[in-house]
Amino acid sequence: MNIENAAVDVAKSRPKVSGISRKKLKKRLLNEYHLYLMFIPVLVYYALFKYVPMLGAIVLSFLDYDIFKGFANSHFVGVKHFVAFFESVYFLRLLKNTLLLNLMNLLFVFPAPIVFALLINEVRSRVVKRTVQTVSYLPHFVSTVIVASMAVTFLSPSVGMFNNMIASFGMERIHFLMKPEYFKWIYTSIDSWQTIGWSAILYFAALTGINSELYEAAMVDGASRWKQTIHITIPGIASTIIILLLLKIGHMLEVGYELILLLYNPTTYATADVINTYVYRKGIIDSSYSFASAIGLFQSIIGLILIVSANRLARKYSETSMW
Repeated sequence: MNIENAAVDVAKSRPKVSGISRKKLKKRLLNEYHLYLMFIPVLVYYALFKYVPMLGAIVLSFLDYDIFKGFANSHFVGVKHFVAFFESVYFLRLLKNTLLLNLMNLLFVFPAPIVFALLINEVRSRVVKRTVQTVSYLPHFVSTVIVASMAVTFLSPSVGMFNNMIASFGMERIHFLMKPEYFKWIYTSIDSWQTIGWSAILYFAALTGINSELYEAAMVDGASRWKQTIHITIPGIASTIIILLLLKIGHMLEVGYELILLLYNPTTYATADVINTYVYRKGIIDSSYSFASAIGLFQSIIGLILIVSANRLARKYSETSMW
């Protein structure tokens, strides 16, 4: 009898819980309907231009696609394109260059906006602070083509500013863009210059959210500005740093290839050629659509594994994670 009563109680409780859940959901939709209406265009955009093409790219990776035959009549080849990429003589070089560029990005480009935001936060003059912030944002809006043109001009062995400085000290001019050993540093420097101000916006926003009473209490205790930065400022923006770091780790096999395409040449392929530039040459120039899609799928799978693993580590050793 007790078991029957318990079963009845459980059966009665289920509709009640679901009813409460639906009631809360309905109330939330009514109270925040304007936010969901604003989200609809974003949802439609990602559904039409991200997820639908993603499905097509996944199918394309396992076909010997012929543009004239279409998906239905193209021959299914399984993992042929994946095996061809892994056995390619370029695979190790592409993987090494991609990883090295991303590691340099993590070591130099990623911390730069953090340091920049901390330095600007110490400036007391609002005019100076806003002026520096505005100037630092400008490179982000400069076209990649223009940035590459500027780099070619500044590094020119005949009229380039850097070579003119070198020549003024009596040293021999250097063909920077023809030297493989210089390419990674050139690319990393340009990337840092172009993104430092724009990337710092999130850190500026995080800094404004730190309770000013913490600094007042620290000053009462005699803490210096350096100690306030170490014990208050950096912990205050730590969650933002972790989230952005997780997103960066998820793209370890992807590099902004537009700038590389505009700067590299056959003499610098040894250090400049990355997976994305190889995909461009195979997919766009050679019209090997299935092969290029297979490489893209490989990048996405590795990126998913990396971001899930990094998120687990972040959740285990800190209080911040993406999910």
